[in-house]
Amino acid sequence: MDEQTIRQIVAGVLAQCAGSGQLGGTQRRPNEVPVEVSARHVHLSQGDVERLFGPGYQLTPKRDLSQPGQFLCEERVSLVTAKGELRNVAILGPTRSQTQVELSQTDCRTLGIKAPVRLSGNLAGAQDVHIFSPKGAIQAVGSVIIAQNHIHMTPADAQFYGVQDGQKVRVRMETGRPITFEDVLIRVSASAGLAMHIDFDEANACCFGGKEPGLLLKD
Repeated sequence: MDEQTIRQIVAGVLAQCAGSGQLGGTQRRPNEVPVEVSARHVHLSQGDVERLFGPGYQLTPKRDLSQPGQFLCEERVSLVTAKGELRNVAILGPTRSQTQVELSQTDCRTLGIKAPVRLSGNLAGAQDVHIFSPKGAIQAVGSVIIAQNHIHMTPADAQFYGVQDGQKVRVRMETGRPITFEDVLIRVSASAGLAMHIDFDEANACCFGGKEPGLLLKD
């Protein structure tokens, strides 16, 4: 058997595994999705990076995240309002066109602000906060949201689950306190890593232990 034939066989097996939910010796149920907790964090524009850390400054990657191309940074900041403060808040890279702060409802109460629940990138009605670093400070006007829970997936994943970009589904959490999340948004991208993202309030509400799957339910 020549090398080209072997390559074709291997490619066919991998494609079948991807379509059946099996790969690398693991198998997921047809509606099972991995779940990750997204802690409070900040996305900065390059202009705000330089205002906080100095002219020409570049964020320092610490470790990669599950979404390809995104990373946790070494740098940390504080979020301050007239009513409260959150210290040691993570920055995620790379930089964006507009600064965005993603908090939980509990975080917003600590700061005394009422932020809207929005999909990342939608800053309609977003609230203001001051961001401090050891070298500078900015007023991030219209930057604070509570991130809507959502599921990242590739087009192949969307085909596997029978969903499409922008669709809303329910997700049943198989945890110590099982609950079902409503209106979970599907986000399809060729560069996505399969994961449902919830915040710490949502994780605590269902007693999420860090490894339990969610079950995707369609009406």
